[in-house]
Amino acid sequence: MFIKKHIRKKDGKDHVYWSLVESYRTARGPRNRIVAYLGDVEEGSREGFASLSRTLDGRPLAVLQRGLFDEKDECAADIVPEDVRVKVRGVRVESVKDFGDVYLALVLWRTLGLDELFSKILPEGKERVENALLAAVLAVARFCEPSSELHIHDTWYPRTALDEILGIPAEKVYPQRLYRALDAVEPHKEAVERHLKGRLGELFDVKFDILLYDVTSTYFEGECGNNPLAKHGYSRDKRPDCRQVCIGLVVAEDGLPLGYEVFVGNRADVTTIEEIIEAMERKYGKANRVWVLDRGMVDEESLAFIRERGGNYLVGTPRSMLKRFERELTELDWTAVYEDLEVKLCPSPDGNETFVLCRSASRAAKERAMHERFSRHIESGLEKIAERLRRAEKRPNRSRIERQIGGLLERNWRAAGKYEIALEDDPDRKGHLKLKWSICQEWSNWALLSEGAYLLRTNLKGKSPDELWKTYIQLTDAEAAFRTIKTELEVRPIYHQTEKRVKAHILVAFLAYAMWKTLQKRMERSGLGRGVRTVVEEFARIKCCEVVLPTDRGREISLRCITKPDEHQEALLVRLQVAIPQRLGAPRWRKTLKLENRCSPDF
Repeated sequence: MFIKKHIRKKDGKDHVYWSLVESYRTARGPRNRIVAYLGDVEEGSREGFASLSRTLDGRPLAVLQRGLFDEKDECAADIVPEDVRVKVRGVRVESVKDFGDVYLALVLWRTLGLDELFSKILPEGKERVENALLAAVLAVARFCEPSSELHIHDTWYPRTALDEILGIPAEKVYPQRLYRALDAVEPHKEAVERHLKGRLGELFDVKFDILLYDVTSTYFEGECGNNPLAKHGYSRDKRPDCRQVCIGLVVAEDGLPLGYEVFVGNRADVTTIEEIIEAMERKYGKANRVWVLDRGMVDEESLAFIRERGGNYLVGTPRSMLKRFERELTELDWTAVYEDLEVKLCPSPDGNETFVLCRSASRAAKERAMHERFSRHIESGLEKIAERLRRAEKRPNRSRIERQIGGLLERNWRAAGKYEIALEDDPDRKGHLKLKWSICQEWSNWALLSEGAYLLRTNLKGKSPDELWKTYIQLTDAEAAFRTIKTELEVRPIYHQTEKRVKAHILVAFLAYAMWKTLQKRMERSGLGRGVRTVVEEFARIKCCEVVLPTDRGREISLRCITKPDEHQEALLVRLQVAIPQRLGAPRWRKTLKLENRCSPDF
């Protein structure tokens, strides 16, 4: 501590006053804060205050302030002694708050180095609470109890111990301040992605040479009239009534995040390939990466674009292309990958690509059951239409019957090609119609041969069929990433109405997903499985509470204690190598309460 001189000009004159200043350390370096204003202090008194500052140096800020302004007690009296007599009957517990889950989230935040990153990239302004700390609050809230910024202010933040862990009072965490923090974070999206790629690569030895890419949509609540990204389009959330945005996510093996892009809500998946590849190359440079894509993501133009840039791909193909390999399906030269899975390589005619033919017994049984179910629905519907035609007293409307048949086939499209249907004039009843149908044997034969089969396509060389299949099946990691972001982290629905806030909202969800995967990888290494939410809920049972100890000195001691983990929680802490404190801060005196406010009759 030290005393500091201030000069203020007023009416053309210099006015000098002094303050008592405390130095403290932050992640961004040393900072100063004013403990007390001393006014215009004479020279002799300044030395006394300087001596006092040296005496008080190192004590908590709250203790210093009480020592300066409490006239009844001397400074030394504000230090809680090691030995003090406590009136046991008056001991009580107050202010129980959530601790374990938010503490775990902050451990993950710091493990990823995000505290240091945001301290560097977010400029220090005039805000009383740094944006770097509020970025942590937003990400931790999305990880622990995802909801709106209003919920953070009204319910979640006051219920947690973050005010004491981070030093941010609850009244400083209000919606408008959180919105401004979102605005500050959003322009640094690419810096965040680059940082996470490097940090995740170090933590889990990931090379990021296989990139899995998929697209999903997230809908809005509200009209979003000022957001050009919000459009009606194909909704993966079954909400075609709402406007939406599309999110293209790139992950590495095991679903570790690499980057993402936000697209307009009516964007077709296939049109995003070129943009996402250029974005990844701009951020991380060109490299010999393999793009793994689902069959609905690519067309011939997209594949040609990847080849022209010297890239590699492994993609699914439309089912219609499987017909070209009918002869290969009947041959016996298959390689067994698993008990019910076989694969084989089929070179393309030009030799530039390789097709991987895959056949699964369990998938074949599933598709066969689907064909049988849809066939029963079609036949039952056709029989009902035929029966109505037989009972009709007058000639029915042909176009209406044709629409009914068309709707029936559309609802059961998987088996629609199995039937040849004819609506003819009834020769036995003049002016009436007759419905006839038969089974197309060619369709049935092809269905029996192709059930459970699918086709992959790649320009990779020197890879075995089982290696290619195992690489492609990792695409489920991208699908799992979307399920986590949507279901566990609740990125939907979006309530923000401007483009910038929407992008910031998705960025916070991306940060929370990186924390989620970090914990999941730690759990896998420790033999704890992949149930992240179960572990978070278990940690959430660890609370922080204020223990109040009345003493014989007429004052009360406050202790911020952490509940002792039970045996299950202790096992998780050991396996995850996470250490939690027994209490927060040092013991401190509380102000004496009036007699009528005390709960114990002994006082």
